[in-house]
Amino acid sequence: MAQNDLMNNAEDVADRFLRVTKQYLPHIARLCLISTFLEDGIRMWFQWSEQREYIETTWGCGYFFASLFVLINLLGQLGGCILILSRNFVQYACFGLFGIIALQTIAYSILWDPKFLMRNLALGGGLLLLLAESRSEGRSMFAGVPTMRESSPKQYMQLGGRVLLVLMFMTLLHFDTSFLSILQNLVGTALIVLVAVGFKTKLAALTLVIWLLTINVYFNAFWTIPAYKPMHDFLKYDFFQTTSVIGGLLLVVALGPGGVSMDEKKKDW
Repeated sequence: MAQNDLMNNAEDVADRFLRVTKQYLPHIARLCLISTFLEDGIRMWFQWSEQREYIETTWGCGYFFASLFVLINLLGQLGGCILILSRNFVQYACFGLFGIIALQTIAYSILWDPKFLMRNLALGGGLLLLLAESRSEGRSMFAGVPTMRESSPKQYMQLGGRVLLVLMFMTLLHFDTSFLSILQNLVGTALIVLVAVGFKTKLAALTLVIWLLTINVYFNAFWTIPAYKPMHDFLKYDFFQTTSVIGGLLLVVALGPGGVSMDEKKKDW
């Protein structure tokens, strides 16, 4: 009984938060989601020579193709962010950013690093949720016009987005025997399972947002490291990637889990 009361109180708090923030929460979610692409696009401009030299040296592709790689990343990321924030051609922008993720995964050999690969997949999950939201907005222009199974693609995008998002938390698990680590692993695993299956989804996603935001500010405080040190760029990269996953989770909070979820099935029980 006490556990039920605690859960009900927590859900009430989450519902009140959503009612207060529903007007601007999706905008904050989108801004957080594209933050890593925005930061990386700006970095491509200021570190043009370093990025070009790295690609040219690593792949031996020559000056022209290395420069083309940097240019595609710069324009693709900044252009995609502008389109998403302005709510124009969002689906094309999402597909473009999917392409950037795939290109960087290969070019920077992320494919062979499980931790960074899972983080890139989590970024893709956030973009899937954004794509699902844009499909919903597109249909709202034709409200009242019947269509066959119009929500199915959106529902499966939301499911895929939720599942990919939780991969971010797999990289945060600590495999040691300290009580704090064990507790963090148990609680974190329970929350990511709830988000993945779509049970108590908004409450679980909001809890993960708070947890991830705390970890991000504490462990990835790049502003405390001098800019000339390599650790500054590493922490900055981690910070904005984590912020993008927070944006994806905020979309889950704002939009709900979708039709392929236990929360939705409960309505039929």
